Amino acid sequence: MRERAMKSLLQRIALTWLCVVACVPALAAAPPSARLLLPDFSALGSAATDSVAITLDAPLLNIAAKFLDSADPEQRSVRDLIGGLQGIYVKSYTFNKPFAYPSTDVDAIRKQLRAPGWQQIVQVRSGEKQSAVDIFVCLAHEKPIGLAIIATEPRQFTIVNIVGAIDLDKLHQLEGRFGVPKLPDEAKGPPHAAE
Repeated sequence: MRERAMKSLLQRIALTWLCVVACVPALAAAPPSARLLLPDFSALGSAATDSVAITLDAPLLNIAAKFLDSADPEQRSVRDLIGGLQGIYVKSYTFNKPFAYPSTDVDAIRKQLRAPGWQQIVQVRSGEKQSAVDIFVCLAHEKPIGLAIIATEPRQFTIVNIVGAIDLDKLHQLEGRFGVPKLPDEAKGPPHAAE
């Protein structure tokens, strides 16, 4: 009886060990998460002069895409671009007083962007305007699967999180649409030479 119990215990240990060994490569190969956990900024709504909160997941993006005119080349291009997205999430607040927003919440988002897979691609600072723009891309298997933009000024901050397959060359087409702000010229890099 004792021998049978010992054999059963050893079989369970071996089975558990095999499960752990089998799962480790799968966990190591898991792609990074491109979706950020945005704080609940709803308490800022009463203090803000303007606020924008946009949550567009894949089903809502598909509905929005249907309203874009496929005959118009620009709208067709935007439609194609959002076709590969899983979500667009925007939080933007403007205040009458400088630094009326909690910088700790913005810093908490920046901390998430230190996770594996995220890389900063743009950093713009203006000491005179006390403004900053940071753009990060999330890569999986060397392909962009997410984008984050954090833009802060003394009286305003905007956070954008785009999740899904992103064509970085066409991303500028989302500026001014779906709550994605227009980026300052400094964030866009040097102009391309005329071809």
